[in-house]
Amino acid sequence: MFAGKNLPAMVVLFCWGLPVYAQQKDSVAMSVLLEDVVVVSESYRKTMGRASALPLEIAGERFLQQRFSGNLTQTLAHLPGIHSMDIGSGFAKPMIRGMGFNRISVTENGVKQEGQQWGADHGLEIDAFGAERVVVRKGPASLLYGSDAMGGAIEITQLPPPADNQVFGEALVLAKSVNETLAGSVMIGLRQGAWYAKLRYSEQHFADYRIPADTIVYLTQYMPVHGRRLKNTAGFERDASLYAEYRQGAYGSVYALSNAFQKTGFFPGAHGIPDASRLHPDGSLRNIDLPYSRVNHLKVTSRQQYTFGYGLASWDAGYQRNDREEWSLFHTHYAGQTPPEKEPDKELAFSLQTFSSSVKLRIFPTSAWEHTFGWDVQYQQNRIGGYAFLLPEYRRFTTGVLWLASYNLRPGLTLSGGLRYDFGQIHSEAYADPYLETYLRERGYTGETLEAYRWRSYPANRSFGDLSASAGLVWTPEDAHQFKANIGRSFRLPGANELASNGVHHGAFRHEQGDPSLSSEQGWQCDVSYTYEAPGLSLAFSPFAAWFGNYIYLKPTGEWSALPHAGQIYRYTGAEAVFAGAEASLSVDFLRRFTYAFAAEYVHTYNVDEHIPLSFSPPTSMRNTLSWKRKQVEAYAELQSIAPQRRTARNEDATPGAHLLHAGASFSVALGGTRAEVGLAVRNLLDTAFYNHLSFYRKVEIPEPGRSFQVIIKIPFKNSLK
Repeated sequence: MFAGKNLPAMVVLFCWGLPVYAQQKDSVAMSVLLEDVVVVSESYRKTMGRASALPLEIAGERFLQQRFSGNLTQTLAHLPGIHSMDIGSGFAKPMIRGMGFNRISVTENGVKQEGQQWGADHGLEIDAFGAERVVVRKGPASLLYGSDAMGGAIEITQLPPPADNQVFGEALVLAKSVNETLAGSVMIGLRQGAWYAKLRYSEQHFADYRIPADTIVYLTQYMPVHGRRLKNTAGFERDASLYAEYRQGAYGSVYALSNAFQKTGFFPGAHGIPDASRLHPDGSLRNIDLPYSRVNHLKVTSRQQYTFGYGLASWDAGYQRNDREEWSLFHTHYAGQTPPEKEPDKELAFSLQTFSSSVKLRIFPTSAWEHTFGWDVQYQQNRIGGYAFLLPEYRRFTTGVLWLASYNLRPGLTLSGGLRYDFGQIHSEAYADPYLETYLRERGYTGETLEAYRWRSYPANRSFGDLSASAGLVWTPEDAHQFKANIGRSFRLPGANELASNGVHHGAFRHEQGDPSLSSEQGWQCDVSYTYEAPGLSLAFSPFAAWFGNYIYLKPTGEWSALPHAGQIYRYTGAEAVFAGAEASLSVDFLRRFTYAFAAEYVHTYNVDEHIPLSFSPPTSMRNTLSWKRKQVEAYAELQSIAPQRRTARNEDATPGAHLLHAGASFSVALGGTRAEVGLAVRNLLDTAFYNHLSFYRKVEIPEPGRSFQVIIKIPFKNSLK
């Protein structure tokens, strides 16, 4: 039995029971502030930097607006060490230092975002317009967020509420030329006494995107790109969210409700057997034909927080439902068979429900010591549908306990460390595929081969338990200098896809097969960083290294799959692996109004067992940016240089390098009683044909989007209340 079955009742009891209890308590004087309120004289960046032994990147409101592209991951990719696995021009998923998928934890308002993040073609499903501040933790964040944060964490948070009572809001409009994006977002908020709330609605519509190529080559086939538009890559996104806070004396609470809906087409040449006849123009750049994906992500979260004496207790609870469907013409895969009577073209459907709970207790016994104790619980249930799928139905339960401590040895020197133990269970269901069985019989398969393939999944019950630990220091000898060092043992429980998947991953162009006997990933990671910040000059250098005794990856088996359009079988396998690399950045102000910024990153991966690099290793890259600012006007030009990636895994294509030129400007203009903020940008100014080594479409030799002009207009407003 899974303990998570009682979670809904626990969530309701805590969300409504604690406020009643807290409001009966007398207000007490306290020196501890609520976690998400920062009342300090120095910058938020310095405050966060001194509190963590891991390297941090902080994207504030100004950065997010200047680099905004309508996609949060692509915006964050401007930070060193952060990479974007692009899915066409509309969606992307993050990587940190060469790690992605279930090795990166993305949290919004304190609750981990849960979907099918194991898929290379699955985006974040978070409203990019609603991200007000983002903190990126580079390195093992397992102690805070559990095993899925082995490679780092991305924390999406809200800005503090305004100090005075007011009605406020904003309207944003975004347009891009490369795929004729038209997008908008409207937010209205209220601060009144103990309450603070805001409501946001966002929508994006985009057409088939343009690439700087007339032809692509896949499996020796020349496939035309008519009008340089990638057919059936249009889509739209609708997001709505409500965020509310209540603070009274020692008690505070946060409530958040959001729903993200996305529908986007797949390039027909990337789904099923490539066929030039499916690429002829259909007369519309905005219609969405088969194949396409449809995703809906509902999320309800709550934080209850109470301070007492020298401590602070908080509880984050959440419910998420992530529904993903992929639709493709049945006969594209099973020619000649009778399609299903109901929804015959629904290729697959995943419906993942997640209940989560995280209790933390922070204690400050003295001015030098801080202790954090925590207990996390999560329960997941996945249902399936459609005529083909990768994952069976499964249930997953995980729980973990943690202890973290920090000690200010002397002014400017803080030591930290912690321990965490996690336990997990997964149960997957057996499933026999009648369509596949018929397909194989018609092609002459019999006996053991037929029996082995018709069972797409077998029943599996696995339990895991593992320990993580870390020790670090933050030394600030002077206000301008800061050194950090952290070493830790990290681990990750295998995901459902790594244990139980068995099917064709369209777009990845392979038969992916899990291994129910896999053990958890385990390894050691070391991070060091130095930063210098002075008026007009800042620099940072962050080397890192990691060793894993059982790193899970997809290994080509050399076996040809009998599944239709599957190619070779790739099986999840554990191996000894090494990661190493560094990020460096420099910013210099000169001639009063000019700033030169440089950022570079390097990641080296190595599969010790196979003596080859790991797949999805990001190439070395650098950015040189020159900006000019005067009052409310700012302009920049940027040269992005991407080195060739020739260190590839087996059956992974090498990718040539490229030099890309970008430019932009921002200014504000008076508009009634407010000032409208305008941002202009052009990406890939020279319309250079280049490939993203991490792209979903890289396997099909599809270059990245071409030249794109972008304009974003933000109109804020506020009205003070008595």
